[in-house]
Amino acid sequence: MNAQKISINKFFSFIGCIITIISVAMLVVLYVLTENNKAVLCGVLFIALFSICFILLVVVIRQKLVLFSETICRTLDDMMKGEIEPTQIDAEEESLFYKINHRIARLYEIMLANRHSIAKEREELQELISDISHQVKTPIANLKMINTTLLEQPVPEEKRRDFLVAMDSQVDKLDFLMQAIIKTSRLETGVISLEKKKQPIYETLAAALGGILLNAEKKGIQVHVLCPEELAISHDRKWTSEAFFNILDNAVKYTPAGGSIRVYVESWEMYLKISIADTGKGILESRRGAIFKRFYREEEVHDIEGIGIGLYLAREIIIMQGGYIKVTSEIGKGSTFSVFLPNQ
Repeated sequence: MNAQKISINKFFSFIGCIITIISVAMLVVLYVLTENNKAVLCGVLFIALFSICFILLVVVIRQKLVLFSETICRTLDDMMKGEIEPTQIDAEEESLFYKINHRIARLYEIMLANRHSIAKEREELQELISDISHQVKTPIANLKMINTTLLEQPVPEEKRRDFLVAMDSQVDKLDFLMQAIIKTSRLETGVISLEKKKQPIYETLAAALGGILLNAEKKGIQVHVLCPEELAISHDRKWTSEAFFNILDNAVKYTPAGGSIRVYVESWEMYLKISIADTGKGILESRRGAIFKRFYREEEVHDIEGIGIGLYLAREIIIMQGGYIKVTSEIGKGSTFSVFLPNQ
């Protein structure tokens, strides 16, 4: 018979039968050897006392097991319902029961952590879907309106061209949104890993500046750069350039015509500080934390082109390289975004 299939009651009954057989055999042997009734009587009393102790032990152990199993079942039921905290699980110190309960408590803590993590991910996913829906809604509505007008109404050739240019602008906005979301998703999920190596920061900044100089020139914005060419730190050039570009692009967008942008680099003991200062409208102190949120845009700048994901992406890239971004600003005078990268 498989020992794993034997119940506790059957096990104790089996032990009891063996003890009884052995006891009877011992009494018979004792009588045969001594032929003394008093000796046999003493043996009977000893066996009786031993049996009583054994029965009491079995009863106590059985009660302990029953109480423990009921406690475990009740605890597991409460855990599944989420009605208890791990600290409410009691047990006897330095015992087998304590060890089992301790592991159940650890299991419950892991379950709670996983539950909270899933809830947080679900909340973030819902927020992301809501944000994407909000960002996509306006371009799609504009495209539908332009398409309907072109299909249902006679439009002069000059006006038709204006409509097509407007459609192209909306398509570009959707494409930019999708590309930004793809970049963010790849970074967050680890599909793209940053390849850090020691290289000059000047060339990384130059790549980012190349993307904004034309727009800056159109607005008459002067761009001043102060960066020693020999400064080199360990960083991923492609993605760090992307982060710098997003900050510089914002500086160009929110700096009025005729303003200026200064980029200067300082080497500190532990960090390399890259500052990007503009002469734009400035950012309220209460909003400086929110500007790094995904799709965040201030109400008063909705007429300026953008989707509000650039600073979020920039911060993620810098954080993944062990750095951080600090913002200082004064309303009406401009803002300074300071990027700190480990100076290793």
